[in-house]
Amino acid sequence: LMVQIVTVYPGADGESRLADVSMDQFSEIIKHIGKGPNRLNQSPSPSESDYHTASRRQYVMHLEGISEIEIADGTSKQLHPGDVLIAQGTTGHGHITRGIGDGLRISINVPLEHGPWLPNP
Repeated sequence: LMVQIVTVYPGADGESRLADVSMDQFSEIIKHIGKGPNRLNQSPSPSESDYHTASRRQYVMHLEGISEIEIADGTSKQLHPGDVLIAQGTTGHGHITRGIGDGLRISINVPLEHGPWLPNP
């Protein structure tokens, strides 16, 4: 399977959107590392974090476990080890995050400069 890169971002209506990001687009985005610490996150599965916004613009590299991101219209994406989420949804209604299966979910969060990055709303 190929690496999946997706972004969650707020639409003009305040509802979150999910979009696929190409490797070329991602290679441009990661040139814009923001201020603040990189974070190593460990969280148990199964778990669910109800609607929330991202604490900052960042990309999240999944190292272990399976995460699922769901937006208000019911669209969801599962992210596996090696996949990347670009979290741009710092405003609006937010999204739901779930830990699928059991065991730890481990990810690295890297801050990004203020965007917006892709897609361009």
